[in-house]
Amino acid sequence: MKIKALYEKYKDFIMEVIHFGIVGVMNTLLGYLIMSGLYNLAHWNYWVSSGTSYFIGSVFSYYMNGKVTFKVENKDKWLPWRFAINIVACYGLAYGIARPLIRYLLLAQPPVVVDNVAMVLGMCLFIVMNFFGQKLFVFRTGRRESKNGA
Repeated sequence: MKIKALYEKYKDFIMEVIHFGIVGVMNTLLGYLIMSGLYNLAHWNYWVSSGTSYFIGSVFSYYMNGKVTFKVENKDKWLPWRFAINIVACYGLAYGIARPLIRYLLLAQPPVVVDNVAMVLGMCLFIVMNFFGQKLFVFRTGRRESKNGA
């Protein structure tokens, strides 16, 4: 009985996490293919290959998470700007933490191994930061309800 009560209390949050996860899995797979292709095949550097991948994925994420995950229906002119700020902040923090940490942990490894592992860790950090950034800053419920007159 307690589990059912907990589920009912947090049902909206649970569904947001599930929808965010589905969108995120599609976005992450596509993003990783782009990022690793640009880094390993086109020989672009760490920041340009990961940044390009996140730019492309962010456009997809903005539309899918706004409509499907957080069900934003208003026309808040600041929404795209908050989304962009969130993406840039999460990207900078996640990849800025991942690369030095992995360089320290894998000191004896070649740079190509270090950067590839750092990109995977950066993706993981980004996912967590991005979810909470979108939930609490970009698509927050209080802003959505106040704009709709609820």
